[in-house]
Amino acid sequence: MNRGRRKEEIFLTRGDYDNFIKILQEASENWHIKISAYCLMPNHYHLLVNTPKGNISRCMRHINGIYTQRFNRQHKTDGQLFRGRYKAVLVEADSHLLEVLRYIHRNPLRAGLVEEMDEVTWSSHHGYLSAAKKWAWLDKDVLLTMLCAKKSGRRAAYEDFVSKDTSEEIERFYSLKNLPSVLGGDAFKDWLKEKFQHLCFHEEIPESRILAPTAEEIIREVCDHFQVEREQLTVTRRGRENLPRDMAVYLVRLLGHSTLNEVGKYFGMKNYSTVSSAVERLKSRMKKDRMVRKHLDEVREKLKKGQK
Repeated sequence: MNRGRRKEEIFLTRGDYDNFIKILQEASENWHIKISAYCLMPNHYHLLVNTPKGNISRCMRHINGIYTQRFNRQHKTDGQLFRGRYKAVLVEADSHLLEVLRYIHRNPLRAGLVEEMDEVTWSSHHGYLSAAKKWAWLDKDVLLTMLCAKKSGRRAAYEDFVSKDTSEEIERFYSLKNLPSVLGGDAFKDWLKEKFQHLCFHEEIPESRILAPTAEEIIREVCDHFQVEREQLTVTRRGRENLPRDMAVYLVRLLGHSTLNEVGKYFGMKNYSTVSSAVERLKSRMKKDRMVRKHLDEVREKLKKGQK
């Protein structure tokens, strides 16, 4: 999804809407993405897409870039049209895909632009009701099959489904100011973390932090590695260093990108300067002690593999 810069309209004429849909069709053919649904609103759009080649970034750069060029040429303007990079939400197919489809298609009703679904113009809603060849580019069969196994009953099943209000869970999810990047159950999120752990904080993946291990997972791994109880991570003795604690503090700070105060709460540190000292102390030890670096590498490798 994406919005116009400063909430400005990105579709001014019928030709603009038609142009965007043509670009979607071009992207579907040229970039091998499967577009299952779309809804174009005056100042933003929603797409439901499947990218078998894992090329969402390149596809969206193409869609937004080409449309901006054509919009500026048509309206004799220049510069940025969208507020920035698109926002993507990874959806768990089995449990949430149909709900997202309904949310997208009911957008015009929710915004008060129309009173009935049949009045919706710039969405794929009518494509789900039609068998015409002009809708062949729309990848809708998977979702229709989820609604009804028999082909003859799919249209009725879809009409009944989309006539009902969006679930409270989905409404609540999309109403969040800082929209999460994953929509699905806990098991799905855990699977993502384990499978894509190696992409944590990848500089080309802005949302990769959601793959990072939690503070509790880091603490468990450190305790297991050093064979210590969690209580020992809160022990402070003047003149004696606590390597397991310093390493846990360092990793929670590094991987979780938590504030110093947030990190301190996990280890009973009331002063953020104590957390900062532990982080700097470990950095200093790593420069001088090869064994400390080895311990850290082993813990991080276990975390990457998703081991508990």
